[in-house]
Amino acid sequence: MSSHYKLENHSEISQQSKVKLTNLLSRINEEKKIERKRNIALSVAAVSAVTVFGIILTL
Repeated sequence: MSSHYKLENHSEISQQSKVKLTNLLSRINEEKKIERKRNIALSVAAVSAVTVFGIILTL
C-alpha cells in the first residue's frame, strides 16, 4: 500500500516537471525578436552619434 502511494506521488511529480516544446520555442522566438529590436536600436544610436560627430567636425 505504501508503494502504491509512492507511485502515485511520483507520477504527479513527473507530470508537473514536463516541459512543452512549443512553449520553449515560442519563448526563444520572443527573445530573438526582443534582441533583434535592441540591436537595431543600438545600431541606430551608433550611426546617429557618428553622424552628429561628423557634422560637428565639418562646422
